[in-house]
Amino acid sequence: MNPLQSNSLPPSYFDKLYSENPDPWKFETSVYEANKYAATIAALPKERYRSAFEIGGSIGVLTEKLQEHCDSLLSVDVSKLAQDRAKERCQHLSNIKFQIMRVPEQYPDEMFDLTLVSEVGYYWCWEDLKKSQQYILEHLEPGGHLLLVHWTLYARDYPLSGDEVHDSFFELAPNKLRHLKGQRDEEYRLDLFERV
Repeated sequence: MNPLQSNSLPPSYFDKLYSENPDPWKFETSVYEANKYAATIAALPKERYRSAFEIGGSIGVLTEKLQEHCDSLLSVDVSKLAQDRAKERCQHLSNIKFQIMRVPEQYPDEMFDLTLVSEVGYYWCWEDLKKSQQYILEHLEPGGHLLLVHWTLYARDYPLSGDEVHDSFFELAPNKLRHLKGQRDEEYRLDLFERV
């Protein structure tokens, strides 16, 4: 945990970033992001999911790739600026629903067979991470998949590290989650779980 940042990052943090740069993390152009997205999609154990939930869809680059494997995909973000770009990118796709939502303050009512938490968990404080885990588990069908992907280097602004986020989900195993796959790159970590 970061002693310099004990609160979850607010929507205003992201709106400021997106107002200054429409692609602040270079999702559209970075080789790192392209390789990570390929690894994310390759980690999915099923070819098709009935109902998927993406927390923190940003400008929709990964959303567009993920939807190819989903009958229905709900993508949420806290930033309207980011989500407007995602909607524009994916406007030709009918299986994606977009919603402004700040997890864990809000969470959808439906059940999912896939939940993706990619590059968003370290924006939560510890308390919000624990609340988010509870909602994720409650709304993930038995046998459903949870895929975590996070950058693992230090970021001064973030309340948690990528490793802290992933390690906290291992604490829920084996009673609630079964670990299916783990992968570590120089700069990111990927872990796939199945709901028990």
